Amino acid sequence: MSLNDSLEGDVRDFLVNEAELHTYDDLTKVNPVTPTTVLKCLQARYSARVFYTHAGCTLVALNPFQPIPHLYSLDVMREYHSAPQPQDFKPHIFIVAEEAYRNVQGQVEPVDQSLVVSGESGAGKTWTSRCLMKYYATVAASSHKCQDTVERIERRVLDSNPVMEAFGNACTLRNNNSSRFGKYIQLQLNSSQLLVGASVQTYLLEKTRVAFQAPNERNFHIFYQMMKGATEKQRQEWEMPYNQKFSWLPNADKTLEEDRLQETAEAMISLGIDTDKRTQIFRVLASILQLGNVNFSLASESQPCDLDEESKATLLQVPVDELQDCLTVRTLRAGKQNVLLKPCSQSECVIRRDCLAKVIYAQLFEWLVTFINNSMCSDNSKWCNFIGLLDVYGFECFLLNNLEQLCINYANEKLQQHFVAHYLKAQQEEYVAEGLEWSFVRYQDNQSCLDLIEGSPTGILSLLNEECRLNRASDAKQFRVRLEKELSGNTRMSWDKFSKQPHFIVAHYAGRVSYQIEGMMEKNKDPVPPELLSLLQKSKNPLLQSLFAASDAEGNGSRAQSKVVTVVSKFKNSLESLMKILHGTTPHYTRCIKPNPDCRPLTFKKEEVITQLEACGIVETIHISAADCCYFTLELLEEQRDRVRSQKAFCIQCCWRRYQRRQRAIRTQSATLIQAGTASTQMAKSVRAAQMDALAEAELDNAEDLLEEEESCSLPALDPLLKERGSVQLSSIPEPVAVHGWPLGLAMASAPNITVALTATGFQKVMSLMATLKIPFRHGEYKVETNQFDQGVASIRAQPRGSVKLHLRRSPLRYADMHPGQNADGVTGFNQILLEKT
Repeated sequence: MSLNDSLEGDVRDFLVNEAELHTYDDLTKVNPVTPTTVLKCLQARYSARVFYTHAGCTLVALNPFQPIPHLYSLDVMREYHSAPQPQDFKPHIFIVAEEAYRNVQGQVEPVDQSLVVSGESGAGKTWTSRCLMKYYATVAASSHKCQDTVERIERRVLDSNPVMEAFGNACTLRNNNSSRFGKYIQLQLNSSQLLVGASVQTYLLEKTRVAFQAPNERNFHIFYQMMKGATEKQRQEWEMPYNQKFSWLPNADKTLEEDRLQETAEAMISLGIDTDKRTQIFRVLASILQLGNVNFSLASESQPCDLDEESKATLLQVPVDELQDCLTVRTLRAGKQNVLLKPCSQSECVIRRDCLAKVIYAQLFEWLVTFINNSMCSDNSKWCNFIGLLDVYGFECFLLNNLEQLCINYANEKLQQHFVAHYLKAQQEEYVAEGLEWSFVRYQDNQSCLDLIEGSPTGILSLLNEECRLNRASDAKQFRVRLEKELSGNTRMSWDKFSKQPHFIVAHYAGRVSYQIEGMMEKNKDPVPPELLSLLQKSKNPLLQSLFAASDAEGNGSRAQSKVVTVVSKFKNSLESLMKILHGTTPHYTRCIKPNPDCRPLTFKKEEVITQLEACGIVETIHISAADCCYFTLELLEEQRDRVRSQKAFCIQCCWRRYQRRQRAIRTQSATLIQAGTASTQMAKSVRAAQMDALAEAELDNAEDLLEEEESCSLPALDPLLKERGSVQLSSIPEPVAVHGWPLGLAMASAPNITVALTATGFQKVMSLMATLKIPFRHGEYKVETNQFDQGVASIRAQPRGSVKLHLRRSPLRYADMHPGQNADGVTGFNQILLEKT
C-alpha cells in the first residue's frame, strides 16, 4: 500500500464518526491532519453553532453573520475571567483575551501583549476587536478606587469604536462593515493591571472612497447615518432636504445595522465633543456631499469651466468665486515670482474637486483620532504596560484593484510573515537546536513576495516612487514596460498577455491579484494644489479653518515636488513602525474565517473556507502545533515518570527502614532474653553456692545438736513418692498433698498465712525453686525456715530429712506488680510464669 493510499484510508476512518466531529475543540487532536479533516471538523462545529476552535497557538473564529448575544454577555466574561484555568473551558475569544491579561499580571516577558486579529474582509475582525475591547474595559476596570475616573476611561474606550467605525468603515462587496483603515489600539494598564487609558494609531485611510465608490458599494457609514437619522432641524442646518440626491451616496436605499446616527452622536458626546464642535463636524461632512454634486460645463478651450447653476458648496463657508477659480484654474510657477494661470480641462476640474473633498475628509479623520487620543490617553507616568489590539483590513481581491489594494495586501503579507517567523519557523528551528528528531513541516514562506513588493531598488514600491518623482506626465503603459523589464525574472510576478489594460499580477500568500496600473501613479503622488489649501484656510467654519491652519502652502510648490513623500512611502514607514511594536510584544493570533461570500447567516461554503485555510497556513500551523503538543505530552510523561519514580523510591526506603527497625528490635529483644537468662543462671549459681556454704557451716557447727533433735523428735512417716517429688503441706490439710510446680502459686495465693513444706530429699529442688523465685531468706513480709537449721546433720554429705517450711504472713502474689519495671524487687522469672497461669 502506498503512502497516499494509507493516508486516504486514515482520512476515511476518521470521517466515519461524523457525529463526533463537532467535539474536537482543538484541531491538533485531529488525526490525520489534512485540509479535508480540518474542513470537516470546522463544518461540523459550525453546523452545531460552535464558532470558535483552537488550532494550536491560533484561535479560529467562524463568522455566524448573525447576533449571538448570550455568547458575549457580562456573565460569560466574568466566568472566563474568574476561572482558575480558562483553557479548560470551551474555545472563545475571551480565552485569548484572558491569557494576554494574565501574562501582564504575571509579568511574563515580554510583558506587553499584542492580539493580532487577521482574516479577509468580512471575516469578522472588527466585531472580534470590539469584543476584546469590551472584555478589557470590563475586567480591567473592576476597581473601587477612583471609580469615576475608571468609568470615564472605560466608557470612552468603548465609545471610540462606534465613532471610528462610522468615519472609517464602509459597505463593500464582501462586507457590510468593512474597515477602510488599519488601527492599532493600545490599552494602557497601570502597575495593578487596571485600565487607565488608551491610544489609537491609524494606518492608510482609504480616502478615495469619499469621491469614488465601486459598483454595489457604499461611501463611509457616517454619510448614510446623516441622511437617514437627521432630524428636520438638522436637515435644514445641513442643507440636506429629503428629496436631495447626492452623487457620492450610492445605494442609499440599502439599510444596514450601522446606519445609526444617534449612537454615533452619543459616543461623540461621551468622548467630550461639545455641541459646537459636533455642529461644525456635521457641517463639514455635509459640505463634502455638496462638493460631490458640483459639476462643470466647458465654455471654450481658452476659458475656464463654469459651475452648473445647481452646483453649490455654501457649507464650506468660503468665497464662491475663489472656490470656482481654485477648481477650474491651475496655478503654475516659473521661478520664484512668475505665476501662470492655466484653465483646467473638465476632467482636471473633476480631479481637483475630488482632491478637495478627499483632503478635507482625511484631515477631519485625523483630527478626530487626535481628539479621541487626547480624551482617553493617560500620562506616561501612570501606565507601565499595554495590551495592543490590531485590526487591519483583510486581504482583498476585487475585479478592479489599484494602489489601495496593493497597500492592503502588502500589510497582510507583513503580518503573515510575522506569524510565520514568530511561530512556524522559530518553532522548527528550536527543535533542530535542541537536537530533536524532527521532519520539517512545509509551510508557505512569503519572503519572496515581500522582496517583490518592498525590495530596493527594484521592488514594485521603489519603482513606483521613482516613477512618481520624475517630472513628467504619468504613463501607465510605460510603467508596465519597466516593471516587466526589471521584474520579469521573479516567479511571483506575471502578466496576462490577453489583457488590453496595463496591469501586473502578484502571487500573494492568499492568492493571485491583478492590479491596474492606470491612476496608480497619481494616487501615489496624492498632490494637493496649494491654492486649495489657501482657500480652506479662509473658511469661516472654525473647525475647517483649524484643520488647515498649519498647512504650508509653499511646501507643495514645484520646488518641493522632488521631495514630496508619496503615499506608499508613508504607509511603508508606518507599517515598519507597527511591526517593530509587534516584535517587542507577546503576540496572540486569531484567524477570522468567512464561511460564505454572500454574508448569509449560518451558511458554510467549503470552497470559500478551504481557500482561506490554505491561504493563512492553518493546516501547517496545526501540523507544527500537534507535533509541539506531542513533545509537550512527552515532557508531561517524563515529569509523571519522575514523580512515580520518586514515590516508589520513597516507598522502598520506608519498607527498608521499617525492616531494619524490626530487625534491630528483634536483636535487642533476643539479646535482652539472653542477658536475662545468663543473669538468672548466674544468680542461681550464686544462691546455690551461698546455700551450700551456709549448710556446710551449719552441719559442721551443729552436728551434735541436730542429731539429738532427730532422736528426740518423732517425725511422721512420708510417702515414698512424696519423698521423691516433694510436697506442699497446707496448714488446713492434715496430710501432705503431692502437687506439680504450677499449683504452688495457687496455694500461695489461697491464704494469708500458710506453711509450705518440702521434703528433705528435694533439697536441690528447693534451692532451684528459691533461686528461680528469687526468694531471699528474709523479706519484709515473710521468712523462710528450713528444718536443716533446726535439726542436726551428721555430715555435709548427709541427705537432709524433714521438710522446709515457708511461713507467709501475707501472700506476695496479691500485691504483685502486674507491670514489672526494672526495680530489683520486681516479680520475675518463674514467679511471673506462675502469676500468668493463676
